[in-house]
Amino acid sequence: MATVNLPGGRSLALSGRAAWAKPAGPPTSRIAYAAAHVVADPTAENAPGEPAVLDWETTLKFRHHLWSHGLGVAEAMDTAQRGMGLDYAATKELIRRSAAEADSVGGRIVAGVATDQLAPGPVSLEQIRVAYTQQLADVAETSAVPVLMCSRHLAAAASTADDYLGIYVDLLEKSDKPVVLHWLGTAFDPALEGYWGSSDVDKATETLLELINANPAKVDGVKVSLLDADHEIGLRRRLPEGVRLYTGDDFNYPQLIRGDEQGYSDALLGIFAAIAPAAAAAFAALDRGDLDEYDRIFAPTVPLSRHIFKKPTFYYKTGIVFLAWLAGHQDHFTMVGGLQSGRSVPHFATLIELADAAGLLPDPDLAAARANRFFEVMAG
Repeated sequence: MATVNLPGGRSLALSGRAAWAKPAGPPTSRIAYAAAHVVADPTAENAPGEPAVLDWETTLKFRHHLWSHGLGVAEAMDTAQRGMGLDYAATKELIRRSAAEADSVGGRIVAGVATDQLAPGPVSLEQIRVAYTQQLADVAETSAVPVLMCSRHLAAAASTADDYLGIYVDLLEKSDKPVVLHWLGTAFDPALEGYWGSSDVDKATETLLELINANPAKVDGVKVSLLDADHEIGLRRRLPEGVRLYTGDDFNYPQLIRGDEQGYSDALLGIFAAIAPAAAAAFAALDRGDLDEYDRIFAPTVPLSRHIFKKPTFYYKTGIVFLAWLAGHQDHFTMVGGLQSGRSVPHFATLIELADAAGLLPDPDLAAARANRFFEVMAG
């Protein structure tokens, strides 16, 4: 039996018990995107402040893994380390390559549009408008649906709700297809404090709804990552017909996707990159109306997700990549920007236990061998 020697003298016998079958196709009852991570080239510098150098073959292979489980790919989002190591030159190439791969297999794809080609620091609203417009045009050259991501520059430059509305209305007018709006909470990025013009979530919500209600045909949906299930449900019930709520709540996704008598959330989640096989099986159960099986499959993934996304939440990418390494999707645990240092050894030990309990280590021998080498070096 594969055994991991955990720090502190404990051992864990890996079960390897779950072998989730791949679905015949995407879910029919919900739309589900997994926000995918990027795989660094381990032979390149990839140090903090250095340009990102990716292992393109392995990065794209992981996207095919997600499509093979019926999930769409949310490309170049915060899971891919936007603003935390992935520069815009690499981002633009990532979107181009991923969209071409999506086209080759008929995979669903959306891609992030932001302002991160601008240098950090104060910029004008006009510079922000130009930066957003340039990235929107880059995505428009592909088949991907644009996701208008929250901008740190805009959060710093905007002084009123109207500043946000002016930028976003202009972008909606320029897009040749309906977009996904994006609301990332401060747990994911503290620099986004006051987004939509207020630190009062209720006031910010009214601004967002004003934008959507004035332009419903231009908005496919809104991705909300506030880690507040009650707020998400309330917002979902107020959206115009035809505008989707894509949950980005990595704490409460099973209940939000399951929904209630008044509706449900679709999904655009970072945790789906880590739990794709289980998520696909849960969606298959939901499609056939087997809610008990849906709940049973998702239940053990929630403690894992809550652990990966625990505070400081913005370092969740480190856990996503560590699990991808243990699961055999890449051959190393190196990240752009040196972000592999973002979590502690005890954090990784707990992650392994929770991943095994959720049936997400498909090759226990491989996972144990890699984990043991890691802990031998990191914990002595």
